Amino acid sequence: MTAKILVADDEANIIKLLRLYLREAGYEVVAVRDGREALERFRAEAPDLVVLDLMMPYLNGFDVCTEIRKDSDVPVIMLTARSDDVDKIVGLEMGADDYITKPFNPREVVARVKANLRRRDWDRAAGDEGEPQAITIEDLTLDPSARNVIVAGEHVRLRQREFDLLEAFMRHPNVAMDRERLLSMVWGEDFYGDARTIDVHVAWLREKLRAARPKIETVWGVGYKLVPQPAKS
Repeated sequence: MTAKILVADDEANIIKLLRLYLREAGYEVVAVRDGREALERFRAEAPDLVVLDLMMPYLNGFDVCTEIRKDSDVPVIMLTARSDDVDKIVGLEMGADDYITKPFNPREVVARVKANLRRRDWDRAAGDEGEPQAITIEDLTLDPSARNVIVAGEHVRLRQREFDLLEAFMRHPNVAMDRERLLSMVWGEDFYGDARTIDVHVAWLREKLRAARPKIETVWGVGYKLVPQPAKS
């Protein structure tokens, strides 16, 4: 079945270019020129992947991505005219799966679309193999099937990548993992982002899990590891 790609960008030449290359690659393309229409068409068309410009009229890409993530885990590739790391990290935190900085080669966009769709298919295939079991380390429990995290009986709300990063740590307690390995495990081998993204997400995780006994510790010169802490007597 042909994958449907929603492209949202307020620049007509970019819409024309991406429509041409994506159609040549065999995809169906739905194109819009502003953030409000992007959300409307997303809900009406149910695309398989979204290519989303950061700066658009009515709603920017961050806001559109946030709304999409309330109901869907469809892959989102963010387009940005700025190379600022803050934009990239904020975009990823809002739920984007990948980002591309303008100006770009349209063939790179097609390659990223293919990579993200392939990773989505792998994730679905893995889910079909059976529901993964919950993991508990001391007072911290992570349930991959329900996407729940519980600390000392209290639910803790994590965003998508925070949850995936915590799962990586909990499946390998006391194992020092470098940033590149964590990026590969959580964002996938096709991710082109900066390893500093891990530092930002670890900081957010530490804050949200500060009441938990297991702690994410820094391993200087390497990366991070999750270390269980014995209960105080």
